[in-house]
Amino acid sequence: MSVVKGLASQTAVYGVSSIVGRVLTYLLVPIYTGAFSAAEYGIVTGLYAYVSFLNVVFTYGMETTYFRFANRPGTDRRDLYDRTLSLLLVSTIVLTAALALLARPLLGLLDIPPGHERYAVWVALILGLDALTAIPFARLRLLNKARKFAGIKLAGILANVVLNLFFIVLCPAVMSGKWLPALQPLVARVYDPTVGVGYIFLSNLFASGLTLLLLGRELLDFRFRLNLAFLKPLLSYAYPLMLMGLAGMVNETLDRILLPKWLPEGFYPGQSSLTAVGIYGACYKLSILMSLVIQAFRYAAEPFFFAQSTDKNSPATFAMILKWFTLCCAVIFVGVSLNVEDIGPLFLRRPEYLQGLAVVPVLLLANLFLGVYYNLSVWFKLTDKTYYGTYIGAGGAVLTIVLNFLLIPVLGYMGSALATLVCYFSMAILCWRLGERHFPVPYPALRLGLWLAFATLLVALGWGVEVTGFWVRHAWHAGLTVAFLAALYWIERPRPATRPT
Repeated sequence: MSVVKGLASQTAVYGVSSIVGRVLTYLLVPIYTGAFSAAEYGIVTGLYAYVSFLNVVFTYGMETTYFRFANRPGTDRRDLYDRTLSLLLVSTIVLTAALALLARPLLGLLDIPPGHERYAVWVALILGLDALTAIPFARLRLLNKARKFAGIKLAGILANVVLNLFFIVLCPAVMSGKWLPALQPLVARVYDPTVGVGYIFLSNLFASGLTLLLLGRELLDFRFRLNLAFLKPLLSYAYPLMLMGLAGMVNETLDRILLPKWLPEGFYPGQSSLTAVGIYGACYKLSILMSLVIQAFRYAAEPFFFAQSTDKNSPATFAMILKWFTLCCAVIFVGVSLNVEDIGPLFLRRPEYLQGLAVVPVLLLANLFLGVYYNLSVWFKLTDKTYYGTYIGAGGAVLTIVLNFLLIPVLGYMGSALATLVCYFSMAILCWRLGERHFPVPYPALRLGLWLAFATLLVALGWGVEVTGFWVRHAWHAGLTVAFLAALYWIERPRPATRPT
């Protein structure tokens, strides 16, 4: 149990940058949805969907590969760091240049009209800067420098938030005379209202540059060494991870790319396809709490799992981690799903966004199963059988594409949400079954399945039973939430060991 507490402590530190930072970013959602129409926000949603895909291409699995080889006996970690970062530097320069040149075709895939090519160029630069920070950040995690990792991450996020507030809130207010009109000449030098949603990308770009600067000590400690013979085993280990990551991005973000393509014209009366993407993307943000927990857990768990791999008690430890991770996520699923009708208007400032709230419980449950899959995937990483992850991810990607093709024309963005849920559930089940053959772990699968079924039933009751009256509805939802928490405490609470008679 002490080992699990150690992992929880590391998760908490990494969570400072992940959760606090994401919460700060999340607080920008009301600003975005208040300042921009759903169609304008659809541009942001669509381009950041491509960013998720291309982040995987730019780093091509080298973070996990770096962890794996750094923990092998006899590895010169300094030499490994230099060579992996050298490879990443060369590939980043090539990919960033290529992406900037393909700005117009990229925007065409999203049905974004001409005149916005600079957005795609800024996105290419963001991807390049972020890729260069991947190995230095991985090195900090390997050395258990969680506080420095969290501090730099948080500084970049704070810079992004401050710049967003400056360009999207302060500058328009000054130029309109609402606030501090005396500053208009100064603001006019740095602010161009025609950039519009582009300031979201510009703010991100400046923040990524700051993050790279804050990693200066790790970068100054780097020596360029490119040896393809040395890198061959690394690439052999990494490329299945990249394919797995790409498949994962298909499952996670392809719906926002396919939605404008496969949504029938007029499916949502009076709305364009970009408007639907904007609504879906904004409502997707409401499932962020689940994503925050998963991200913070992954930062801490990946090096932890590799370090524990040689411990004879590691299977029992992994089982205990999955149990408590799943139960914590179930609490989030129930709490957010039953109160999303009250949370939604606080963050989605225009009424047009609120019509998509029904997708939030589906996406929360989908992300819960994604977190379960990340836990279960430890077996093929520890056994160097990463190609199984590629197969599972590819199967999920095919399932995602097929289900989106079938469901979007019938259910709109709810079809995309259901496709995500089915995909992640299927991946988790398949990974669990394969893991039982290659790396047996005594996961309490039946017990966790019953808990998730109970949580889903309570959420279905909360949404399905019509309750009139503001306070009555709140009491109903609060009662369901408390019922789940009480049952969880009663059944899972620690019990004192029975003394022998």
